[in-house]
Amino acid sequence: MITPELGSGKGHRDENFPVASLLIHPRHRAAIITFYRFARAADDVADHATASADQKLHLLDHMRRTIRGEADASPEALALRRVHEAKTLSQQHALDLLEAFSRDVTKLRYRDWDDLMDYCSVSAMPVGRFVLDVHGEARSTWPASDALCAALQIINHLQDCAKDYRALNRVYIPTSAFAAAGIGPEALNEKAGSPQLRGIVSGLAGLTWDLLSRSRIFASQIHDRRLALEVSVIQSLAEDLVQRLMRRDPLSMRVHHSKMEALALGLSAAMRFFANGRANGKSEIAEERR
Repeated sequence: MITPELGSGKGHRDENFPVASLLIHPRHRAAIITFYRFARAADDVADHATASADQKLHLLDHMRRTIRGEADASPEALALRRVHEAKTLSQQHALDLLEAFSRDVTKLRYRDWDDLMDYCSVSAMPVGRFVLDVHGEARSTWPASDALCAALQIINHLQDCAKDYRALNRVYIPTSAFAAAGIGPEALNEKAGSPQLRGIVSGLAGLTWDLLSRSRIFASQIHDRRLALEVSVIQSLAEDLVQRLMRRDPLSMRVHHSKMEALALGLSAAMRFFANGRANGKSEIAEERR
């Protein structure tokens, strides 16, 4: 990393949703982990609590120039650039992410749902598109992937809404939602959410459920059976979390999955996946694990 002191120490196994799990074919996993490490490095820079905005933007620009081949300043970006070159992949997904992280440095509020979706178009959707490109999947899968990735992003925002406000004064809940409820972002600093704030969170969770309804066909569109299974698991985890957010207060209640809860949901999703007529991928997955 360019500046190790800005690193969070967080790895791909620490995320809310699977990242390059063992379900992914080994020939694709290294490229996806390289992309994750690049994204994690940039995210750590953008989210650092004490680094200045100018310092953050300077470091993110080093990563951008490295992806473009104009410099070799960032090890994570250089490793990803080599993946791009080896697999003939577009740089655009990585550049879109850097745009999102630059916005995180300079933009602390979002006007409305459309403004938030515009942010997701560079912060979340490129991740799914990169994974699909690595697998050689058709671009016709992008709309469903975009919906799922945006939903995952909003779930993370809602789960961490208090932490983001307290640590970074960053609020992803749209200002229009606060205004309609007659409260302000300072409500995120309370020990428990007010009825108005819980109504906002529930309403945004409902919109996120709409995204998940659009992404429900995603797994069936994917040619690679291993990736389709991982997507099925992620869809199941996301739907459960959205239902939690509709009922629970993220300021005072646990809205993340425990490891055992995630495992149980994942196993259930896998059983449904095979039961729903996609068991032709089962032998492939079992064979790879031998």
